[in-house]
Amino acid sequence: MQLPSLRAIHMWQRNRDVFVRLWWSLAPAFMIEPILLLLAIGLGFGAYIGVIQGEEYINYIVPGILASYAMTTATFEATYGAYFRMEYRRTYDAILATPLNIEDIVTGEILWGATRSVITATIIVVVSLFFGLLNSWWALLIPVAAGLVGFLFSCLAIIFVSVASSVYSFNYYFTLFIAPMTFFSGAFFPLDNLPSAVSRVSPFLPLTHSVRLMRSLVTGEFSSSAIFSLIVIIAATAVFFLAAAAVMRRRVLE
Repeated sequence: MQLPSLRAIHMWQRNRDVFVRLWWSLAPAFMIEPILLLLAIGLGFGAYIGVIQGEEYINYIVPGILASYAMTTATFEATYGAYFRMEYRRTYDAILATPLNIEDIVTGEILWGATRSVITATIIVVVSLFFGLLNSWWALLIPVAAGLVGFLFSCLAIIFVSVASSVYSFNYYFTLFIAPMTFFSGAFFPLDNLPSAVSRVSPFLPLTHSVRLMRSLVTGEFSSSAIFSLIVIIAATAVFFLAAAAVMRRRVLE
């Protein structure tokens, strides 16, 4: 295994250029959908729930939407996007004929997944500000946190891509891993109300720590658990990044 170099930025630029040309066809996923979810669930469903943990339901779910969409945006890009570039378009084969190595390609893919998370989170932040849902200056760091969350989940997605036998394999990844985390991470309702078996698993889910970090930035209230979650995210990102580079090298070159 080699170390990634600054040439990885060229892979990021390649994905960026494609996105700039096709952004209009991708807009419903990263612009419209999270806004509709925020309004539909926050205002619609929230009218029946009322106050939860001392705040209106729409305020409660803002951190959850930020974290979950940072996760799903990066995951979609680093699963389907990366797999199609690797297997169908043979983009990796063409790039490997240049000075870039597989570690550069993987790093560029992960960086782009994180960038997509930043874009989506920034849009949600702007909408939340418009509706007066953010009252802390710490909210300015939400895109940075979203980038970190996106980086982590891009690493996890790349690891799964390295063992995926076909594009249909991602149905298992989203159904058995991504979707359950959305409901069992405290994004849309408190973990205290979950069954004890689920409550014991939740602390080990990366989205749980992502939601906790986002909630601290939204409210401006930092606890020891939020700092711990930040440390967990950073540590997990480092481990899974090295793992992603190693397993993709085996998938592409061996």
